[in-house]
Amino acid sequence: KEESKHIIKVLRKKDTDILFVTNGLGLLFKTEITLASDSKCTVQIISFEKTTPSKFHLHLAVAPTKMNDRYEWFLEKATEIGIHEITPIICDRSERKVVNTERFDKILLTAMKQSNVLFLPKLNEAMTFKEFIKLENKGLNLIAHCEETDKKSLKSVLKPNENVTVLIGPEG
Repeated sequence: KEESKHIIKVLRKKDTDILFVTNGLGLLFKTEITLASDSKCTVQIISFEKTTPSKFHLHLAVAPTKMNDRYEWFLEKATEIGIHEITPIICDRSERKVVNTERFDKILLTAMKQSNVLFLPKLNEAMTFKEFIKLENKGLNLIAHCEETDKKSLKSVLKPNENVTVLIGPEG
């Protein structure tokens, strides 16, 4: 009902208009509206395309920021550039220890629709840093840090079509 209202009232679509629909898994359907009602919008599929997923997997594990709108902005931009998976990480020095995954899911969905991305990133439940490092993350695992050690640039360590997990800690 919410989507139907948006299609009819906001996008001002009507019967016989073309509407593109995705399932968030790489399918894009070209449809024609057969019933334009703000309580129920019905479409007829005209054609569809299947996009193959990339050969690599990008996973960002990022600690929530003190200001929630910054993290929401991050989620939006990560979706737009095609990140595959996002995990909120709760660290000892995290300013925010609780996240609203339901709200984050809506932000990801909205960003996917607005940017015409055909893949919805997987949003994992928040977990502690200790829980996260126990998981098996295949491919290259990187941690962003400010320590005075031998640092390497992303450009120097990334390889084509390689799975990558990047962990970014809290503001503190």
